[in-house]
Amino acid sequence: MTEREKQEAGYLYLPSGDLVEHRFKIQDMMMEYNKLLPSQVKERADFLKNVLGKVGKNVNILPPFKCDYGYHIEVGDNFFANYNFIVLDGNYVRIGDNVWIAPNVGIYAAGHPLDREERINGLEYAFPVTIGDNVWIGGSVSIIGGVTIGKDSIIGAGSVVIRDIPEGVLAAGNPCRVIRKLTPEDRDKYIHMD
Repeated sequence: MTEREKQEAGYLYLPSGDLVEHRFKIQDMMMEYNKLLPSQVKERADFLKNVLGKVGKNVNILPPFKCDYGYHIEVGDNFFANYNFIVLDGNYVRIGDNVWIAPNVGIYAAGHPLDREERINGLEYAFPVTIGDNVWIGGSVSIIGGVTIGKDSIIGAGSVVIRDIPEGVLAAGNPCRVIRKLTPEDRDKYIHMD
């Protein structure tokens, strides 16, 4: 089994050989991406098609954006990520349609083992992350590998998501937990110009 196959299967792996070469290539490419002007929305979207595994329509990730491999990241239609979006994509990070991500959000599919000898020897692990359609992720949220965030949910600012979040809820905290179900009455919280 190759190190990439181990990585994608959720086994401990060594981030060496081809993985290192590809990671450096993508990191170099991301340096170029992050030099594009804020007004170069189309150029950034076109650039991402050469980096990410899947890119939907109407995708906008504001620089700076950083990722490890790129090919594990899939984003749907109408995706927006604000400044300082970081994705450690040692495993698949699948993001649905109509997802908005606030500034300073990190998705960390990759991590290091608890055992010190395994860490010292350079082993890593990576678990997939799935974010459903119509999700809003607040500022400075950390999402840890192995979790799924259900469609139509909102993750409050500053949360650390370490377990699955069901669909249609407001969740927040460290660790992130469900606060309540979202309801039609939530629309009444804001002034509308109807």
